[in-house]
Amino acid sequence: MDLQVRHVTTYRYAGPVQFGPHKLMLRPRDSFDIRILDTRIEIFPPAALHWSHDVYGNTVAVATFAQPADRLEITSGLVLRRYAAAFPRDRKAASALFAPHYADGERIVLQPFMTPAAGDDGGVLAAWIAEVLAQGAADEDPLARLSRAIHAGFGYAVRFEEGTQAPSQTLSLRSGSCRDLAWLFIEAVRRLGYAARFVSGYLHTSANDDPSNRAAVGLTHAWAEVFVPGDGWVEFDPTNALVADPHLIRVAVARVPWDASPVAGSFVGPVGAQISLSVGVDITATQAYSNVA
Repeated sequence: MDLQVRHVTTYRYAGPVQFGPHKLMLRPRDSFDIRILDTRIEIFPPAALHWSHDVYGNTVAVATFAQPADRLEITSGLVLRRYAAAFPRDRKAASALFAPHYADGERIVLQPFMTPAAGDDGGVLAAWIAEVLAQGAADEDPLARLSRAIHAGFGYAVRFEEGTQAPSQTLSLRSGSCRDLAWLFIEAVRRLGYAARFVSGYLHTSANDDPSNRAAVGLTHAWAEVFVPGDGWVEFDPTNALVADPHLIRVAVARVPWDASPVAGSFVGPVGAQISLSVGVDITATQAYSNVA
């Protein structure tokens, strides 16, 4: 499937402010399942861009500004080709592969993604994991149980505030944004010995009319990837109960959510100068699915 993505982030201020450097993570990496055909970034006020790869291998552009303004608008345009998922096997038939048994060489590389990064004061998260795993069919793997428990048992809320809720907070509220629900899932499966990482990107929904799809159209999206021996990093989206779904468009991956923000930066101005933040994402399909990489 060929897709056109237009992602616009707009900050407005009460008066002109001076912008510090802004880190932009808006360009996916080419891979066997995603191929970048065209890309562009437009920024107001004008900015110089310095491109690099971060520690995870994500493509990063750092924007530096020379003039103040009362508006910052960043427009990312992409044309990409998304191929079908590389994990077509029936989940029951493949359930044995979901046991967290990694080779010694894999464990050395995966260790940062296996180590929990959030605390669990009072053991609330551990108690919830035990409760979930005590339910369900005996032949169902823990990843499926935890993902379904989040999808069925937690409300979905669009949050424009910066930051990600701690898993304990999401458990207390029983609701969260896609990044909050993904972070809860990641920290839960890490405590079971799995290697998991946070993913930011987009969800293309025009060809997916599943009523269980809860992520808001026109926004960025977040989910998890779990390293499965023999299959590598496999997508798990607890917000929508999706596994290895081609409607997920990966942009950046990280050990923790705050390392994968699409736009992050600072400004110098009076307290309360920022008056609004808006994010709009438009994704248009231009041809039918292709299973040939």
